[in-house]
Amino acid sequence: MNSNATTLTSGAAALAGGLDVEAIRQDFPILHQQINGYPLAYLDSAASTQRPVQVIDAIRRYYTHDHANVHRGVHTLSHRATDIYEGARETTRRFINARSTREIVFTRGTTEAINLVAATLGQRLGAGDEILISAMEHHSNIVPWQMLCEQRGTILRVVPINDRGELLLDEFEKLIGKRTRLVAITHVSNALGTVNPVQQIVASAHARGIPVLIDGAQAIAHQAVDVQAMDCDFYAFSGHKMCGPTGIGVLYGRESLLETLPPWQGGGDMILTVSFSGTTYNELPYRLEAGTPHIAGAAGLGAAIDYLQKIGMEDIARHEADLLAYASQALGEVPGLRLVGTAAHKAGVASFNIDGIHPHDIGTVLDQHGVAIRAGHHCAMPVMERYGIPGTARASFAFYNTRTEIDQMVGALRLAIRMFA
Repeated sequence: MNSNATTLTSGAAALAGGLDVEAIRQDFPILHQQINGYPLAYLDSAASTQRPVQVIDAIRRYYTHDHANVHRGVHTLSHRATDIYEGARETTRRFINARSTREIVFTRGTTEAINLVAATLGQRLGAGDEILISAMEHHSNIVPWQMLCEQRGTILRVVPINDRGELLLDEFEKLIGKRTRLVAITHVSNALGTVNPVQQIVASAHARGIPVLIDGAQAIAHQAVDVQAMDCDFYAFSGHKMCGPTGIGVLYGRESLLETLPPWQGGGDMILTVSFSGTTYNELPYRLEAGTPHIAGAAGLGAAIDYLQKIGMEDIARHEADLLAYASQALGEVPGLRLVGTAAHKAGVASFNIDGIHPHDIGTVLDQHGVAIRAGHHCAMPVMERYGIPGTARASFAFYNTRTEIDQMVGALRLAIRMFA
């Protein structure tokens, strides 16, 4: 190990929420390596979480023991694969407290889930109809609606945020109106960490008969999500944000609303019968899942959900809140550092800039000291425009992170300031 590594950590332990973090970390092989001679401090979980051995083993077991196509085979392997795939659907249903597995549509991720809604529900919209989003959205919850506006003449309305990165609810109430046909809003901002009052937003929209889509990508692995209590109409999230595989995600949709959506793509399990005179479509959720699905991804997603539930979502939330509070205080003591996004209700995201140092340079120096963060606009360019900055350095935390890793980051930041002085 580089001899400087010990000077970057205080040895502080993080056991908030009752988690045995050191035991948890043993489940994540990737965390136990050195980068440039320093222990890896992976603080980029908002971009993608790491995977425990339980998820890796579930995928390996599927490919080495159970692989076949689902639903359409009569042989044993096909039955096994179907049980795994549909078992993951039921696991997902329980995890978010959906009413039925008919409300769980597997997608490639949050982006595809939002595009699915835009391409189906959007067919009902016309010139002058409005979609309401917020100024803190990820590009994935902006661009599909812009594309729809170009195609259908629909109008995109944007709810502004204040300097702390909080949604201006009074402006939301002003913007939502008779022409609003959909509210699409993030649960947790990936760039700012802001946790939005989604239940209040849903209640306000529903009082006017307007459906609500929630982008849950940044919330799903960090707090308990109950779609019935939230009463949202759609909730989208990605496996790779919650210790699962890439290329698998979920669109939860209220069954009564999903039933009214036309098919999005054609082929595979979305059909019952096909002839040259016409096609009969399958029932939910298969009608919205064309082609051979990501069966191994579903196996991994189910294992990831089981893993998160075994740890406990409430304990995860408490631990990450402790990390955020510790990091906010430590970063606040770094000369010239300014936090971007200081909402009263935040998830484990700390975005910041340092006077005179570009975010990419911050990220590069931290990597030289074993610390992995994200630097740039975080697929949220309108957020950066709102603050008049090119981007930020962003540290994001998960339940497998420790205060020691935060100390390592802060120590490297102090070295970076001296380098650029």
